[in-house]
Amino acid sequence: MLEYSQIEKFDPAGMHKVYDKWPEIARSAYESDLEPIHFEGIDHIIFVGMGGSGAIGDLFASILSKTNIHVNVVKGYLLPKTVGPKTLVVATSISGNTIETLTVLESTKNSDCKVIGFSSGGKMESFCSKNNIEYRKIPMIHSPRASFVRFVYSILHILDSIIPIKDNNVIESIEKLEEKSKLISSSNLSENNPSLKLAQFLNNTPCIYYPHGLYAAAIRFKSSIQENAKMHAFVEDVIEACHNGIVSWERKSEIKPLIIRGTEDYSKTKERWDILKQYFDENQIEYWEVISIEGNILSKIMNLIYLLDFASIYRAILSKTDPSTIKSIDYIKEKLEL
Repeated sequence: MLEYSQIEKFDPAGMHKVYDKWPEIARSAYESDLEPIHFEGIDHIIFVGMGGSGAIGDLFASILSKTNIHVNVVKGYLLPKTVGPKTLVVATSISGNTIETLTVLESTKNSDCKVIGFSSGGKMESFCSKNNIEYRKIPMIHSPRASFVRFVYSILHILDSIIPIKDNNVIESIEKLEEKSKLISSSNLSENNPSLKLAQFLNNTPCIYYPHGLYAAAIRFKSSIQENAKMHAFVEDVIEACHNGIVSWERKSEIKPLIIRGTEDYSKTKERWDILKQYFDENQIEYWEVISIEGNILSKIMNLIYLLDFASIYRAILSKTDPSTIKSIDYIKEKLEL
């Protein structure tokens, strides 16, 4: 299927080695000595970030979706107008130099909201220090997207009093990552590696279908395929797609449908999945299905992200592409800094 020598050849920066250690990194981050913080009376949280940092906001928005805390995820330059004294702005820039996030952070100086910044250093660290803003420094590993797991579990530890997820649920999610690692890591390049099998299927543009509750996993996978495998990808909410996007399949296409399902999807969503799969079967459209594990929402989404991210790395290597390089993003950043 795939030889380890191929991985070493096309992933010289060793992204796969970081992913092999994701469960270990998660546990270390959650048990770190970074100082937790408590903010009183928060009923509104705004997660600010772009790229891999923005995916962190999507994850926490999913975790908080069934609580009484109102959540916004800002991927851009502007704070919502609803910011107030009970608002906590969580600004994350793994590099510490993301211009959009720094712009939002600057605008919080004119508000009475609470603020905390997370980065590996950079301009955010100095800005927070100069403006007396709560800040925690979390070291980056390899790249912002590979550092996702360290930042997620560090933030869970630091904001323990604010993010309403029980300690045993966090530990469960780490144990589930450890179990998954045995199947998908680079030490198991066999036919029973689900990430590798998915990577072989995705030899063309994926159309990623997802239920509302797994939005974070779908968006993250789209970004990982784009950055790591340098492939186009797009996402479709399965319910909305049945009102428009489904019509696209009436024409022959090289696009590959990927279904991301939850084990506890809403009954009507399950019905929609069955109909969609029947439609694909009747029209001889080959698709791939990924089903979440059972467990709490953190376990489900982190497990999916782990499996799907590894698939994007394997897809890159199968395509003889270095997953680490991001020349186009560097081009944009250089132009913005002029």
